[in-house]
Amino acid sequence: MTRLARQPGPDPAGSAAAVEAAPDSVLAPDRGALGDGDAAVRVRDLTVSFPTADGPLPAVAGVSLDLARSHITGLVGESGSGKSTLALTLLNAVPPPGHVDGGSVTIEGVGDVLALHGADLRKMRGAEIGYVFQASQNSLNPLKPVGKQLLDLGRSHGERDQRVLLRRARALFDEMGMDAARVLASYQHELSGGMRQRVGIAFALLLNAHVVILDEPTTALDMLTQALVLEIIRKVHATRHLTTLVISHDVGVIGDLADRMAVMYAGRIVEEGPTVQVLAGPRHPYTRGLLTAMPRIAGDVSEARPLPGRPPDLASIPRQGCVFRPRCPLATRACAEAEPPVTVTGEHRFACFVAAQEVS
Repeated sequence: MTRLARQPGPDPAGSAAAVEAAPDSVLAPDRGALGDGDAAVRVRDLTVSFPTADGPLPAVAGVSLDLARSHITGLVGESGSGKSTLALTLLNAVPPPGHVDGGSVTIEGVGDVLALHGADLRKMRGAEIGYVFQASQNSLNPLKPVGKQLLDLGRSHGERDQRVLLRRARALFDEMGMDAARVLASYQHELSGGMRQRVGIAFALLLNAHVVILDEPTTALDMLTQALVLEIIRKVHATRHLTTLVISHDVGVIGDLADRMAVMYAGRIVEEGPTVQVLAGPRHPYTRGLLTAMPRIAGDVSEARPLPGRPPDLASIPRQGCVFRPRCPLATRACAEAEPPVTVTGEHRFACFVAAQEVS
């Protein structure tokens, strides 16, 4: 677990009072918190559904989110909250049988990704937006050395000069503190977990993508290797002026890396804003629950409390009202009747009836 550098504010415990929706003056439009000119990626009203025996159910439901240009945005939530589905949709790569029901994903210099098909879509992936997959070993071909795979990637995007590709790859590996000659000649099973993760980052950057998504970049790594990978992400992000999205279930990773963070639950963004602000004063009960559930190195260990209940699957998400209501200690009658609107205070936004009443 990465050390969390920023400390949470209010205690999530408290008495539940019946509340109504917050005044219109604090209700946000259905969009991200940044102006369009500040965002390299703009997600608007995105809904992605999967067919089930009960009909189509949304894994991502009406999400609007901006990725600020040259910033690191963190996306945090428990497993099954829809983080990876959202990230794959940014590539127009929703895994079947899922499908996009509505909304748009606009990347600066590309346009609406969801409108791309065929050769245009293949060109966009890798050249404009890079993706580092959660299980790094699963994204590498076990039958080919890393160098051969890098050349294949370049050729698939029309780069025919092998010397240019290899020179670019060596520079990337050197930047990440790796022996480029050894890595290029190695098969994936000959590399450690941390090395495979760095190779995945190199793959994502080989074609000079300006937007990079890292899905659980520290999963299954020991603490020292995790710290090394996080430092490399910071360095590569800064030197290449990337727009970066980091996905994690670990609030500590997001707290260490991200300039802004979004908290996702049951396919919804329930809270979003500058990382320091969200961690210092979390508004949504789910965000507060994630923070109090974190293991602690110092202080009273008994203050760490697990979230009640279990994360919902698609079939058990409430069809009416707040999706977090079954696990929320502050749930009221209003929470059962309607989905809470988004409330904005400065750059901080959240979707909770109780929290909206607290700031009104």
